[in-house]
Amino acid sequence: MIPLFVFFVHIVGFAAIFTKRWQEEGIAEGVLGVVFALLIFFVGWSMASFIVKFVMQPEGFGKWFDRDAASLLLLTVAEGIFYYLYLRNNHPERRNDRPQQANLHPEREAEEPVNPV
Repeated sequence: MIPLFVFFVHIVGFAAIFTKRWQEEGIAEGVLGVVFALLIFFVGWSMASFIVKFVMQPEGFGKWFDRDAASLLLLTVAEGIFYYLYLRNNHPERRNDRPQQANLHPEREAEEPVNPV
């Protein structure tokens, strides 16, 4: 059950990555984002399985939490930390993108400013 939940979370995450990148940059950037996430998933799963193999027996802690489920859970936690650190400063600085107000009195621009002394 745990692996099913982890795979579901990853599928939703891949869809979110694709949608966000597609809307911001285009379809090629969306596909590239998903390929990057898939690469991190597969390499991370291999590394997590390698680490968990030293700590846990193949049967794990029971029927619902075997070694494969533990490696997927470790992978999901590590990916969550990685994506949080990778994406947290990815927000561009806020700019004032509002259109400028129309000048309703263009004749006032030509006048010299009065300097009270």
